[in-house]
Amino acid sequence: MADDTLHKQFPPYVLAKGEDYMSEKQLDHFREILSSLKNELMGDIERTVHTMQDEATVFADPNDRASQESDIALELRNRDRERKLIKKIDEALGRIASGEYGYCDSCGVEIGLKRLEARPTATMCIDCKTLEEIRERQVAK
Repeated sequence: MADDTLHKQFPPYVLAKGEDYMSEKQLDHFREILSSLKNELMGDIERTVHTMQDEATVFADPNDRASQESDIALELRNRDRERKLIKKIDEALGRIASGEYGYCDSCGVEIGLKRLEARPTATMCIDCKTLEEIRERQVAK
C-alpha cells in the first residue's frame, strides 16, 4: 500500500529519557510525516490527471483500446485508494491539532510510537485493531 513506503524517508523517532508520550516534539515528527505523505500523494494524483489528459488517444484496434481502458481503470483504482488515504491523513492531522493523536479511539490507551511509525494514520491500539479484525472475519463467514 502507498502509505507503507512513502514515509520511510523519515528516521524513526528516538524517545528521549523521561519524555512524555505525544510530546510536542513527537507531534511535530508525526505532523511532518503526515504532511510529507499527503504532499507526495497529491503530486501523484496531479501527475495522473495530466497523464490521462495527455494520453487521451483513441486506438482503432480493439485490443489496444481494451488495454488502454484496463490501464486507466487500474490507475483510477489506485488514485481512489490514495484519495481515501489522504482523507485519513487529514483526519490524523485534525487529531494532532485537537490533542487526540496517538490514543486509541476504542479504549483510550496509547497506540505506541512504533505502531504510529509503521502506520501514522492508525486510530486504534494493536489489541483493539486485532479484536476488530477477528470480529470482521467471524461476521464474514
